[in-house]
Amino acid sequence: MLWYGCRSRSQTERRPKNRPAQVLSDPDAFNTPAGHSIMAMITSAANPSWPLDCPLEDLKPAGLPAASKVRFKLFTLDHRLVRGQLGPVSPDDQGRVRQGLARLLGLSAEGRPSHKGRGKSER
Repeated sequence: MLWYGCRSRSQTERRPKNRPAQVLSDPDAFNTPAGHSIMAMITSAANPSWPLDCPLEDLKPAGLPAASKVRFKLFTLDHRLVRGQLGPVSPDDQGRVRQGLARLLGLSAEGRPSHKGRGKSER
């Protein structure tokens, strides 16, 4: 997990706010060669839920100050915008995030495309 700078929607706030994010992409396969990482946002657990939100239960080692969840609102981020590192995600939290990501992408546990829902129109 890491911190990145994000401009507020408010025009009155000039300095970027630090936001936490969960890195999803592989360092060797993508992050290092691209100089970018694919990430999911981390938001307060108090925010309204989205499909597949993954609550983070082990906050202390991750360095998060309040109850949080990984939200699969995905984005790529240039490494020059990274402002710092947070701690590691616990193995249990990491497992839930992997399962949620697999479901989001329609992958089986083995990483292969699932055939569930195939044939239906996609939006």
